[in-house]
Amino acid sequence: MAHALLLVLSLLTTVAKLVGAKPLSPSQLLDTTVKPRAPGWTFNTKTETSGIVALESIVVSPTLALFFDRASDDPLQINGHSAWGALWNLETSNVTAIDVVTNSFCAGGALLSNGTMASIGGDQTGFPGNPVIKPGNQAIRLLGPCSSPTGEDCTLFEDPNLVLQAERWYPSAIRIFDGSLLIAGGMHVEAVFYNVDPENSFEFFPRKEESVRPSAFLERALPANLFPRMLALPDGTVFMVANNQTIIYDIEANTETVLPDLPNGVRVTNPIDGSIILLPLSPPDFTPEVLVCGGTIIDDTIQPGNLTSQIPATSQCSRITVTPEGIAKGWEVEHMLEGRTMHELLHIPNGQILIANGAGTGFAGFNSVQDLIGNSNADHAVLVPSIYTPDAPLGERIINSGMPSSGIARVYHSTITLTPQGNFLIGGSNPNNGTVVGANVTFPSEFRIQTLDPPFMSVPRPQIVSMPEKLSFNTSFTVPISLPSSLSRPDANVQVALMDLGFSTHGFHAGARLVLMDSEISSDGKSLTFVTPPNGRVYPPGPATVFLTVDNVTSEGAWVMMGSGNSPPTLE
Repeated sequence: MAHALLLVLSLLTTVAKLVGAKPLSPSQLLDTTVKPRAPGWTFNTKTETSGIVALESIVVSPTLALFFDRASDDPLQINGHSAWGALWNLETSNVTAIDVVTNSFCAGGALLSNGTMASIGGDQTGFPGNPVIKPGNQAIRLLGPCSSPTGEDCTLFEDPNLVLQAERWYPSAIRIFDGSLLIAGGMHVEAVFYNVDPENSFEFFPRKEESVRPSAFLERALPANLFPRMLALPDGTVFMVANNQTIIYDIEANTETVLPDLPNGVRVTNPIDGSIILLPLSPPDFTPEVLVCGGTIIDDTIQPGNLTSQIPATSQCSRITVTPEGIAKGWEVEHMLEGRTMHELLHIPNGQILIANGAGTGFAGFNSVQDLIGNSNADHAVLVPSIYTPDAPLGERIINSGMPSSGIARVYHSTITLTPQGNFLIGGSNPNNGTVVGANVTFPSEFRIQTLDPPFMSVPRPQIVSMPEKLSFNTSFTVPISLPSSLSRPDANVQVALMDLGFSTHGFHAGARLVLMDSEISSDGKSLTFVTPPNGRVYPPGPATVFLTVDNVTSEGAWVMMGSGNSPPTLE
């Protein structure tokens, strides 16, 4: 086993040198020690469990997160069978089963402009333990805005006549400038590893056209183009990554503009999962920058039977400014502290980026490569998060000082999301065909829930006393706040972030967005004035959470509706 690992590392080091990437040494790959750190960030493992594997998660209200799993044999029950949908109470850690009709396994999702959550696509097959399951690959599941803080009155709506135009398993969905969803990619039926029966097209929800829009980009990105990474840019276009290729998609003109490939042969979409994020947008120009981290350097013509769970993930991060000048300059390369695959990049309200979850070697999925770890195609879970500071000098942006070890592997089918409370909710992990538990399982079906709590959770925090339910675009608002004495000083650093908390699945936080707003605290420290984004292209109309950060101490978030709250399409 050790000899085989060293052989693989030797081969990968040679390949990495040829393409100019930074290889992992055996000591880097196997080293699980944490660099010296100071107290601050903490993991909190809940005594309550999720009841289902949280392989998809999205915050749907100030107090509730929604989890989806496949139709399986999870312990949480509803209507005489295992549930595959659940609401997690962010305040009490209680879980409430949600009745789901169709199979939500590996679906996409997002919030619409009116606050409704839409879960898109899924698996077309059933599961023996749940004979009532219906095919999910054309399904649209809707959870309307729910006034119940505990979830008792929240129900999922599914209409057999309300379906996608195409069958989509492993699709992505994001909210765009008119509050509707752009849906991309996926496949028609289950596949072992690569996308062998693709749906290389775009469509919209609500439906806008009689047929789907074929995509040459998705066609070129085969065979590793599942869960294409999409980011809504502040001019209304969409940045996309699939495999190692990137484009700007102009929705209104229906054109694809080819951008430079990711450097050094790195690939980042399922089953080779890297992660991507739009860095915080700042006034007055809201210049977009994209960060892509992790994934793997392999030849995507290699069949899974010739791959191994020990092939190192890449540590490469690539960053590009999405302007004509930035595109001409190309990608800027830097490196994480370790290789990662199946991890996520998430916004921290102060403008930094959290890098969390994932594995150091292997691939997404299960039962398809050599040298499986139980059923897992991946190995060497990465347990220590890192923080990326966008405005730090190149080479000094990524640190893990102050970051603890989670102690729980979060590999394939794990999720993480920022909450309105200001911490990160972590669940899932299940590289198995069904529910697998036991002391001898390296990567079991994981029902334990954790939070990752930033240092500000244990000190006096700013408070947004009240906030309008709706915020109109390009408008100045003044709201009452309360500041602890430790933060009440005239030269304090003040940041106000308008955030979409996103939809977490398969190493991608779809729709996640942070827009910094011009802001000022009054001289008496009792009110905050801020100016909202100019239009729905900078922040797509729909739900948002507003955080106030003073000297790196962040308030709890205020849940608001950015724009009119009208059903899509809407431009206000």
